[in-house]
Amino acid sequence: MLVLSRRVGETIRIGDSISVTVSRITGNSTVRLSIEAPKHVPIARSPKTAAGRPDAQEAG
Repeated sequence: MLVLSRRVGETIRIGDSISVTVSRITGNSTVRLSIEAPKHVPIARSPKTAAGRPDAQEAG
């Protein structure tokens, strides 16, 4: 797993056709991301636990 720190407005590129931009960070630590990808690339959210974080058991 690769962990990166970005500020609002900064972008991470994945390959030639996918970009992830940090759109907003709110005071309660919610991060809003903008994802640009070709239509044939599926984008899905992972399940959340009650705390609002991905389940650690599934993150393996």
